[in-house]
Amino acid sequence: MAKQILILLVCLQALAQNPPTAAWKFAVSGDSRNCGDIVMPAIASGVLKGGASFYWHLGDFRAIYDFDEDMAPPPKLQLNAPHVTIADYLTKAWPDFIDRQLHPFGSLELFLGIGNHETIYPKTREDYVRQFRSYLNTPRLRAPPRTYYHWVMNGKIDFISLDNASGNTFDPAQMAWIRTRLAEDRASKSVTTVVVGMHEALPGSKGMSHSMCDAPSGITRGREVYNLLWNLRQSGKRVYLLASHSHFVMDDVYNTPYWKDKVLPGWIVGTAGAVRYRLPPGVPTASTSRTDVYGYLVATVMSDGTIQFEFEQLSLEDLKAANAGKTPDALIGWCYNENKNLDIPKPSACGVE
Repeated sequence: MAKQILILLVCLQALAQNPPTAAWKFAVSGDSRNCGDIVMPAIASGVLKGGASFYWHLGDFRAIYDFDEDMAPPPKLQLNAPHVTIADYLTKAWPDFIDRQLHPFGSLELFLGIGNHETIYPKTREDYVRQFRSYLNTPRLRAPPRTYYHWVMNGKIDFISLDNASGNTFDPAQMAWIRTRLAEDRASKSVTTVVVGMHEALPGSKGMSHSMCDAPSGITRGREVYNLLWNLRQSGKRVYLLASHSHFVMDDVYNTPYWKDKVLPGWIVGTAGAVRYRLPPGVPTASTSRTDVYGYLVATVMSDGTIQFEFEQLSLEDLKAANAGKTPDALIGWCYNENKNLDIPKPSACGVE
């Protein structure tokens, strides 16, 4: 017993002398409709300067149900912009997203998640896969293009991009895939960390009603996925959850009475250009909890597989610098100051069974 204690003390001393170091970075955010053509170039500029290995977009590229203001500016700005018809808009919306929001990243590796606005009529999942095939069918993904997938970085971190873009839920085929994927991660001796990204937060988050709580099947299947991830963490893996959908930034989003003592680290980061929402009532603001901001998460992967997240907020000057000579200052100013919704979100969350 004394020998075992001595070995343990030596190991602990070695860990104390060799703390984990920063290994590499990635960046993530979601919801770039409305003003994404103005905000995303600034995000790209910051991400590239920061040396991230990739950028992950969590969905909602264009509004689809109505014109995005960066494609059809508010009349009060009197910019004499060309008239946009519904047919023109629906034809150009996604190509515009690629040209104005993705191309600024240059050769940086990009991963796209699907949001609910990508399935608003007349758009369909089939349309989505066809339009974004080149981003869904890469050597890294090594799978037929579809709306959910995973990739492993450095043999140690499994990134899982899920699809809850319609019906506030995961369909049965995806659920089967998720169970298999997480079982393989649990059995893997090399995978130390699992990062799961999706558009809508799993049920019971501080996103409250604007999440998978919006549908009974979303509650049931979302709770199952959360519990699978909790069990994965209990097995010794590190687990992190990322979502957008709510147009603000917030950390520690699963630290709620809903999950009690089963809290997984999670972020909501819907800050890439969409109309900014009010924060839910009663949410603590002592940590990262902001609205009326644009920006992205910088994730620093440490040598031990832990990940540190920090929100990088964009200023009006950042937007102007990234759009100099391309976008009128009046529209940049409108997006920065007036692109907001003042409605207070519903305080209720889905009930605990």
